[in-house]
Amino acid sequence: MMHPDNAFKIIDSIEGTAALEEVPIIEAAGRVLPNPVFSTLASPPFSKAAMDGYALQKSDPSGSFTVLETIAAGDVPSRAVEKGTCSKIMTGAMVPEGADKIVRVEFTSEENGRMKVVTPEPYDNIIRKGENLAAGEPVLTPRILKPQDIGVLASMGIPSVEAAKPPLVGIITTGSELVNPGNPLKPGQIYNSNGYQICSQTARVNCPWKYYGVVEDNQEALSAAFSQAISECDFVLLSGGVSMGEFDFVPGIIRDGGAEILFHKLAIKPGKPTLFARKGSSCIFGLPGNPVSTFVIFEVLVKPSLLKWMGLSWKSEYFQAVLSESIIRRDGDRVEYRPVQVEGHSIVPFPYHGSAHLNALSRANGIIRIEQGILKLEKGTAVDVRPI
Repeated sequence: MMHPDNAFKIIDSIEGTAALEEVPIIEAAGRVLPNPVFSTLASPPFSKAAMDGYALQKSDPSGSFTVLETIAAGDVPSRAVEKGTCSKIMTGAMVPEGADKIVRVEFTSEENGRMKVVTPEPYDNIIRKGENLAAGEPVLTPRILKPQDIGVLASMGIPSVEAAKPPLVGIITTGSELVNPGNPLKPGQIYNSNGYQICSQTARVNCPWKYYGVVEDNQEALSAAFSQAISECDFVLLSGGVSMGEFDFVPGIIRDGGAEILFHKLAIKPGKPTLFARKGSSCIFGLPGNPVSTFVIFEVLVKPSLLKWMGLSWKSEYFQAVLSESIIRRDGDRVEYRPVQVEGHSIVPFPYHGSAHLNALSRANGIIRIEQGILKLEKGTAVDVRPI
């Protein structure tokens, strides 16, 4: 079995092959930005008032000041401030030439076009040109674009951005026992959860998907479905049929389809039978049939590979929480990714019976990693939690 960290290295070696496409920024949240963006102008582009008040020269000893004009946000000042003069100014407005301080309006009194400072103003209250960002500086590094990033791009006057075109993901669910929701179950059958779950996880990464449905455990049928999917899609995800059973045809049909298997079987729990292969620039994952295994392997392996294909070396964010109860496991031969429920800063226990216990995932909001060889994590231990 391959250690999962070595599998991560293989995933991280995927070259970004996605084409770039120009995307209006109002539609770009959630898209992958594979290249940095540089500021097109200084931020702010001019020195502006941080407060409503009066713009004047801070070295001016005058007791009262002639008010030259009122400057609203969006106005261009028409007169320079000199000694003995000031301009009334609104928050966000351009500071007039000659002024280097703004006295807040509540520190002043004005009558008949004259202003007096009645309380000393300790601050300049000016946001200087380029104070936040100089023209030409990197404003966004490669990332998954968030709403706040869209705001930054808009503030630079950038109407669209080059984002990676997401891969089309083909999804195949294998298993003669599977029935789609909405149909009655016969003896020995179960409902297909993996197909729906994987499609949803793929959509969450902002990638389009094509679902090829449930394919029975038949070598010919699986081979036909795989051939169609690999000819149409950039990624193919197959769930089930990757172990060593008599009806586990997936490794053979992937190999027979001309793909190179880069790993099969990992020292990971859940998800030991996981398979990864390449055919040209396309990526293929054989995922376990147990639904918790499928979910976890998608989060820790498939999601990073989709993003790497789009040119982004992505690592999940983590936060720390403390175990409210000890975690004991029977063996430590594999790295385990265990779903957990976090409340505040504590990991609270809840029933979890392993890789077939799908409804446990709806209570989980994170995953923790337990290293090989560790059989017990003591109560009170601080651990890293990966949000899900």
